[in-house]
Amino acid sequence: MSTDSIDADLTGSVDGRIAKERLYHWLLFGCAALTVFVTGSIVVTLAVDAVAFFRQVDAVSFFTGTEWESSRDTFGVLPLVTATLIVTVVSAIVAIPIGTAAAVYLSEYASDRVRSVLKPSLEILAGIPTVVYGYLALVYLTPWLRAAGLELNLFNLLSASIMVGIMIIPMVSSISEDAMSAVPDSLREAGYGLGATKFEVSTGIVIPASISGVLSSYILALSRAIGETMIVVMAGGMQARMLDVTNPFANLFNSGQTMTAAMVHAVTSDATGGTPEFYSMFAIGLTLFFITFAMNLLSNRIAVRYREEYQ
Repeated sequence: MSTDSIDADLTGSVDGRIAKERLYHWLLFGCAALTVFVTGSIVVTLAVDAVAFFRQVDAVSFFTGTEWESSRDTFGVLPLVTATLIVTVVSAIVAIPIGTAAAVYLSEYASDRVRSVLKPSLEILAGIPTVVYGYLALVYLTPWLRAAGLELNLFNLLSASIMVGIMIIPMVSSISEDAMSAVPDSLREAGYGLGATKFEVSTGIVIPASISGVLSSYILALSRAIGETMIVVMAGGMQARMLDVTNPFANLFNSGQTMTAAMVHAVTSDATGGTPEFYSMFAIGLTLFFITFAMNLLSNRIAVRYREEYQ
């Protein structure tokens, strides 16, 4: 084979690799651009229809009103926000301790064989449809809580909140366990060398060293809880109720309407297009979007602020 033919083959091979790399570059760029386009389209759609809502309803009364009765054109979003926050706080009380404890066990105590079984089993909870969680809360959890002596209505925020907390446990445990497993073994060995027990190493060294990922898992899980729909619709009820700060258990033990439940009600009601009740779901959706967006920004800030880098 002549030198010219060899050079031609090499040149063709290099040109082919360059063409493939350019194809991969633009393909990956298209995927990234698509996600940005979809997010932007959602925001624009919500904003356009929310503006139509605020042309008919005063924005100040919407954000400061304490009553929500869409059938009477009374749109005060605070009862929906407070019900959403109640569900989020109670679900955090359920999910954060259990999820963190599960993460510590999987990372520090469980053997490789046990971990290979328990972690996938725990993450199965994340794959269960939320409508199943809602059914379990309504049919089983509420009667159990009533049998335990709690005076609950059939639809109540307590059952919904507990079930939402159970649903987000895998998110807390999985992300936290990944963060803990990334802590170098040299830190653990240093603790053992100083005479620390496994529990002291876990709580005094591993968790502080992985606090960035652990806190991020909390915020991401709570963002998921804020946006939960089917559980709160099926088990929480559809009656908007303003938070009574003097007796918060009254809100927990009775039905309540979260922001997502109000959006479902607006979609499934007899409201026709162009009415304030119809456009209200876009105003609620935009408000909910900014709440979750702010929490995700906070998660990123925490991850950057407390990130530990190891060589």
